[in-house]
Amino acid sequence: MKAKTSVYLDPEQAARLKEAAEAAGRSEADLIREGIELVLLRSHRVRRTRPWPSFDSGDPGFAANSEDLLGEAYRE
Repeated sequence: MKAKTSVYLDPEQAARLKEAAEAAGRSEADLIREGIELVLLRSHRVRRTRPWPSFDSGDPGFAANSEDLLGEAYRE
């Protein structure tokens, strides 16, 4: 069962919604539900269950010199 709600649109939004629904052969309510789903998906953030892994090299310049250090380590 779907929950009922009301949405107030300005006249331009209402006209554009009606045109979009007609062009897509779908109901206005269906387009509104799709829009809500897109907003919810965009705002969804995955909650981490543990902290990001970290590493302490003991060298304060490690991040600044990482390209050089990796290059030295992997030279053939």
